[in-house]
Order: sequence, then C-alpha cells, then structure tokens
Amino acid sequence: MQSTPPQTASTQCCIAGGGPAGVMLGYILARAGVDVMVLEKHEDFFRDFRGDTIHPSTFTVLNELGLLNDFLKVKHDELHSLSGRIAGVELKLVNFRYVPGPCKFLGFMPQWDFLNFIAEQGRRLSTFRLEMKTEATDLVIEGNTVVGVRAQSPSGPLEIRAPLVVAADGRDSRLRERAAMHPRDYGVPIDVLWMRISRKETDQESAFGNIAPGGILVTINRGSYFQCALVIRKGGFDDIKQRGIDYLRQRVADLAPYLDDRVHELKSFDDVSLLTVTINRLPVWARPGLLFIGDAAHAMSPVGGVGINLAIQDAVASANLLAGPLKNRCLRMSDLNAVQRRREFPTKVIQGIQLLIQNRVMTGVLNTTQTFKPPLVLRILDRAPLLQNIPAYIVGIGPRPEHVDPSLLR
Repeated sequence: MQSTPPQTASTQCCIAGGGPAGVMLGYILARAGVDVMVLEKHEDFFRDFRGDTIHPSTFTVLNELGLLNDFLKVKHDELHSLSGRIAGVELKLVNFRYVPGPCKFLGFMPQWDFLNFIAEQGRRLSTFRLEMKTEATDLVIEGNTVVGVRAQSPSGPLEIRAPLVVAADGRDSRLRERAAMHPRDYGVPIDVLWMRISRKETDQESAFGNIAPGGILVTINRGSYFQCALVIRKGGFDDIKQRGIDYLRQRVADLAPYLDDRVHELKSFDDVSLLTVTINRLPVWARPGLLFIGDAAHAMSPVGGVGINLAIQDAVASANLLAGPLKNRCLRMSDLNAVQRRREFPTKVIQGIQLLIQNRVMTGVLNTTQTFKPPLVLRILDRAPLLQNIPAYIVGIGPRPEHVDPSLLR
C-alpha cells in the first residue's frame, strides 16, 4: 500500500518552532516583507512552567516595533527590584530602576500570553503564516544544502521548500538531530522542581530567592499564587520522591516559612514538574540553508531567567542580518555565519556567569548543612544601592543588546 504523497508549499523562510525565538523572528521578517511560515507542533501555546520573564531589553524591542503600548495592556506583573533571603538575612540585590530603555522593571507574563500577542500581530501581515499542530520532522537536503523541511500537519504530511530553514525548535531540537549537529554540553550540577503554592492577599512582598544551608527556593509572585522553583542536586528528584511528599513540603516550608500554612497544597508529586537543567552550545550554528537559534543553538540554565531574553535577541539579530539577503534572493553562507558571530559572544558570557554561579555558589549551598553568613559581595550590594545597577544591567539588558533595524519596518 503506497503512502499518501505529501502536500507541498513554499516560502522564503520556514521557521521550525513557535517559541519566543521563532515567533519573534517570524514577525520581524514578515514586517520587513519576507514571506515567512512558522511551524508549531502544539495546538496552542499553553505550557505550564515555561519561562515567563520579560526583560527590559525585550520591552525595548517591542517599543522599536511600535507594539509596546498595546503589549503593556496585557495582564502582567512588574518587579522593579530583587531581594533575597540568605541565611535568614534579607538583602536587596538588584535595582532595575536605572536600566536603559522605556521600562525599568522585570516583567512577568505567562509565556503563552506573550506568544499569543506576537502571533496575533503577525497574523495581521500578509507575509506571516503560523501553522499550529504542524511539526517539522525532517530536513529536505539537496547536495549539501538544506532546501526545506518535511512536516506533519493536521491534513497529513507536508513538504515546505524555502531558501532558509531556521531551527528554533528548542533544546531537544529534532532538526539539529537530523542535521547531525551536536552541541557541546558543559555539565550542570543542579536540576529544578517547579510547583505552585497559593498566595494570600495579606502576604507581604517576600524575597525572590530564599537560600539556606542545603536548599535554594525561588518564589515568583504570580498574583494569586507563587510559582516556586526548588533547586536540587542533579538527578536528585528520585531520592526526594523516595523520601515522600511530606519531605518536600518540609523543605519548602524551611526555606520559605511564610508558606508553611499552605505547603499541604502539594498533594502529590503530580503537582511537581522536573526541569532537567542543561547548558550547552553548538560549535557551529549553521550550514547552507539552515540556521539554529535560541535553545536549539544554546540551551541556557534558568539562573537569572535570561533564556527568553537570549532567544529574542537571537531573533532580532537574525532578522537584521538576513532580511535583506532573503528579500533580494542572495542569501549566502556568510550571512548565516554572521548571526553566530554576532550572538555567540553574549551567549558565552551569560553561560559563563551561569556556570560560575551554579558550580561555585549553588553547589556549595546544596552540599552544606552548616550555617553561614551571606557572602561579602552580597552584603556590599545590599549596602550600596548604586552597585545594584550592575546585576540589573547584566540580567535586564545583557551583553551586546540588539535593536531592530528601522529600515526593516514597513
């Protein structure tokens, strides 16, 4: 019995993956007049415990695109500073009020709301096409050049021809596997357990990070609940499950005593989601006709919540560098390599900082049972508000921030 022949389609740029990198790149290219098709394998963007941090640099990009005023009407939370409870002492560590750009705060918004907003803006453009429930499963290769993708859509197999395929399909990128391109893994000593615990209106603003001997808990104020991230040793989830849900509840309550009266909301480990933390990076981000960006090119740790920011910065740089060659039908390998040259340096810097924090700070905290004082550098930050601008810039803006080329916008 013969299989059904695939339907065919063509576009100037086919983007696999409807995450922040893929949707933002698709939108900017479409604004520049490039015909774009974005493939998203799920039927919607709703996924719990995905990164939901909107950085000041992202607000700047939205402002340059003329979208900021409408975007700020979408429900979100704003954090102008960050504090941490370290060994029982609350310290103010980060102040975003003086970072450059129109928004001097860290925004929190469910990622699906962010993606829905950008996708809706894209759908208003004749050059933007978003295909939901359509998964890129393989590459179409002629000679040494990628000339399209094969995908599975609701109506059956689909073959899409394009001068450029962008793999923005995440840290487990299928297209990366199909291209036989392998990232270098830098080793991570931690994993993260995500969970929700209700927030009371009477709760005062609590420390963003809670650090004590043997444990680290991040609590993100999401209005009606705290989105909690418990840092654990790499591979340690099985041990926690063997100890039982009561043990996990007690760990959370010990680190954040203000949650003691509601840790019972964690009924079972079904209420807990494991994030296996990875830091890796492709040595080469492109081959003829194919480019990797976002997590497909460099998986980031959740430390600092900068993964989304890096992905969006990749998208902006890619659009700036590739829109012209795509429109003029003169895309060259040197254009694709230019994206890596532009974005590899900031990626290395941020990953280096994440590795330093994880290997030198987090591992030490998780492995100790002895009481300790907050490190001197953090005590200095608490006492010198001007110095709090330094971590604010690193987290909120990052090295080599990208700006949308005004000539791209129609």
